[in-house]
Amino acid sequence: MRTIVDAKKIKKVYGTKGNVFTALDNIDLEVQEGEFVGIMGPSGAGKSTLLNVLATIDQPTSGDINIDGTSIVNMNEEQLAAFRSDKLGFIFQDYNLLDTLTVKENIILPLALAKVDPNELEHRVLEVANKFGISPILDKYPYQISGGQKQRTAVSRAIISKPSLLLADEPTGALDSKSATDLLESLKGLSEVDKATILLVTHDAFAASYCDRVIFIKDGKMFTELVKGKGSRKEFFQKVLDVLSALGGGQSDSI
Repeated sequence: MRTIVDAKKIKKVYGTKGNVFTALDNIDLEVQEGEFVGIMGPSGAGKSTLLNVLATIDQPTSGDINIDGTSIVNMNEEQLAAFRSDKLGFIFQDYNLLDTLTVKENIILPLALAKVDPNELEHRVLEVANKFGISPILDKYPYQISGGQKQRTAVSRAIISKPSLLLADEPTGALDSKSATDLLESLKGLSEVDKATILLVTHDAFAASYCDRVIFIKDGKMFTELVKGKGSRKEFFQKVLDVLSALGGGQSDSI
């Protein structure tokens, strides 16, 4: 099995002498192709910092990060931009759709910018739209569709370029329970059927229960890890709740 994420001794320090905050403290993380991995922890634990570092949005202070066999820590901005475009897909809580574009145009935007052949564009957009049940709304604009449809559009846009790694930051945060469940089922399907590799930052135990395993961070350090194994999602959900209780809750963090 191919290793998609191989991060070793990741450290992220903010501030200068006398006023230093360590957001990540020697984090090791390995994720295999097709794994659906959750990242959880209390407010300020460093969940979003870890995601941002892996997403090349932020640079680690020290350590090494290999994504799909490529080290990303010494790349310049131009190289990082090309790497993000080619290897990474992003799903955000607030969708980040362009209101002036139709659903279809939003989805194909990454490929259009990469100057992919129009016939290939058409094939890929229909493929992902069918997968996420949004074929009937391809000609609508974001203001004409529901939150759940917006998020499924955002996921379609994230996966249309077939990225090596899909990074999701609280993707169910703005959704009602049915839309959240639909999205999580879709992500689980991407992992199982299409071998998509997904990293999900969430404070929600229900969302985390769809993952193959969940990594818990506290004070910038690895706290523990849960592996779902052969048990049911309901059993895994309870185990996640138990760890969150031991951690002192799992609220959304801003770090």
